Amino acid sequence: MISLHTTRVRRRRLGVAAAAAGLFATLLTAGPAIATPDPGDSPVKGKISSSQAAEAREAVQNGEIPGVDEVVHSKNIEHLTNVPKDLIAGTNSDLAFQGKYAFAGNYDGFRIFDVSNPKSPKTVAQVLCPGSQNDISVSGDLLFLSTDSSRSDNSCNSAAQPATEKSSWEGMKIFDISDKRNPKYVAAVETACGSHTHTIVPERKNVYVYVSSYSPSATFPDCQPPHDGISIIKVPRKAPQKAALVKFDVLFPEGGNPGAPTNPGVSATTGCHDLTVLPSKDLAAGACMGDGIIFDIKNPERPRVIDRVQDNVNFAFWHSATFNQTANKVVFTDELGGGGAATCNAEIGPNRGADGIYDIVGKGDQRKLVFRGYYKIPRHQAATENCVAHNGSLIPVKGRDIMVQAWYQGGVSVWDFTNSSKPKEIAYFERGPLSTETMVSGGSWSAYYYNGHIFSNDIAKGFDVLKLDDRTTNPAKRVRMDELNVQTQPDYFKDFGH
Repeated sequence: MISLHTTRVRRRRLGVAAAAAGLFATLLTAGPAIATPDPGDSPVKGKISSSQAAEAREAVQNGEIPGVDEVVHSKNIEHLTNVPKDLIAGTNSDLAFQGKYAFAGNYDGFRIFDVSNPKSPKTVAQVLCPGSQNDISVSGDLLFLSTDSSRSDNSCNSAAQPATEKSSWEGMKIFDISDKRNPKYVAAVETACGSHTHTIVPERKNVYVYVSSYSPSATFPDCQPPHDGISIIKVPRKAPQKAALVKFDVLFPEGGNPGAPTNPGVSATTGCHDLTVLPSKDLAAGACMGDGIIFDIKNPERPRVIDRVQDNVNFAFWHSATFNQTANKVVFTDELGGGGAATCNAEIGPNRGADGIYDIVGKGDQRKLVFRGYYKIPRHQAATENCVAHNGSLIPVKGRDIMVQAWYQGGVSVWDFTNSSKPKEIAYFERGPLSTETMVSGGSWSAYYYNGHIFSNDIAKGFDVLKLDDRTTNPAKRVRMDELNVQTQPDYFKDFGH
């Protein structure tokens, strides 16, 4: 349970209306990437009403929310350190881990940290390679980077260019990271509608990359509708320069969720936002805009959908998925407002912009997703704080289902969903708003547990390291990983843990 003794007790009674919706460089001289925003994960800055700003200021004065940039947390979490942005100055995005290293994506490239001393991470390399959103994964000597903004070419020196031009490029980039201090760009593969996110399915000789993208347009030569599936790339480990697209796999042959006007307030499905695979179970889950799916990946080149669900009452945008360890549950997130709105308040309520917990019942091809409950952080945020369910990972505790999760300016939440119908928060960490006058995009994009610590990539503030000390979660400290890509979930107690 959460101790009420925090750095500053945070009480919330706000009823805020929601807001609107060369190739390698360690010394950077180029300007930031100019990305074409997609409906999800779009950094924003905008005005709010004078009454909302006044309410936010009053809430700070009354102690109902922390002051600007003030850190608060539950007693069982310690904030070990923050490493601000350095030469890579864009929007921070996803994280991956290998050995003593953390790899942090950024819209302008990526940064590699040595986290062998979690209290004092050291920068090993910073690579300039603009192109949102630079979703990142690692496997052996290879690093994978998603580009989901139209560029003039596939190089790291490219410039922004309209998607309406046939020569524009979007897709996957591949780096050799055998020398962490000197990553080398070795290959690129163009994919339809770019690569908003990607998920790797690693095998001994090859790495398969499932590429998620969406929002086609008849005016985009390389992103034509219908766009009802995922791109599959095959990367030979010993010859990554031969990486190639092997298939565009249709997941919705009869069409996905039609969205409005049939289902008002719900995104029409034109692709997937994110996939999570559980290789030990040959299983995957897809968060696909208006649909949630599970599918069989026994043959990684031929994924096969098993079941599909919709929530046209409370889910606006199916964003990401997380299996529990025994693969009898999936947590789907709803990114209401695209990550750029204040949705953690009384008006939006506890069931929208939240996690949806689904049990997986049955066996084999008869498996079905059965809804059990919602989880949302129990602290209301100000109208100037973008807040919604975002990226998280399991905390490996045998016999329990526990997750750590990013909520943008809602911070980081550790929560238990062992009882699917009654999830509860165990711990939290957050900062006060970046501003009480203007909506400024910020907060934790990704919060993941790796080898005894929680690592968070904050959009604006940089790289945070948290230490969780709780009787419920402490057994996880015994699990040590050699590598972790959260969207490629390991069997923590069999495959990689030791």
